[in-house]
Amino acid sequence: MRFRQATILTLTALACAVVPAGASADTSVELLDAAQSRPTGGLAFHQTNARVTGVVAGLRARRLRSGLAAAPAGAPVEVQRAIWAANAIVGKPYRYGGGHRRFRDSGYDCSGTVSFALHGAGALDSPLDSSSFMSWGERGRGDWITVYTNPGHAYVVIAGLRLDTSAAGDPRGGKGPRWRPALRSTRGFRARHPAGF
Repeated sequence: MRFRQATILTLTALACAVVPAGASADTSVELLDAAQSRPTGGLAFHQTNARVTGVVAGLRARRLRSGLAAAPAGAPVEVQRAIWAANAIVGKPYRYGGGHRRFRDSGYDCSGTVSFALHGAGALDSPLDSSSFMSWGERGRGDWITVYTNPGHAYVVIAGLRLDTSAAGDPRGGKGPRWRPALRSTRGFRARHPAGF
């Protein structure tokens, strides 16, 4: 999919900057330039990613038909950046150990996916595995970001939307980093969150 060139706007402007060529914009979603080449917690997005950052009104993220997520306008910018960072890896293949040695990888496992999103928010300096997430951050659910983890799996809920490599609760299936349309049981998982979020 190609994108028209557009003026780069600041995140706070929340004005339309790029629209997929030949597509009509969803009027409830404002699209921003995903590649403002601004560092976001150590990551920089580039227009060649062919990804857009979306913003929706309110306090909850929304999964778009494209499979990407739109961040809530009422969320802190760190939360928005976590969502936009995750959008950069949505659809990548599942690869055991993917995203563990470095954030940029050809495929991601569960904790590599969670690590990537948290790094985008500036909440994580180096990738963690699911066991390490059990003692990371603060106990319990966060207001904006909650990591659910056990020794064998980790996923994250950001602004009410689940990012998970497991298809549990997703009738479309598919393994690898995806925004899932429904939450799943948290039984057997420990909830952790970044301080302040």
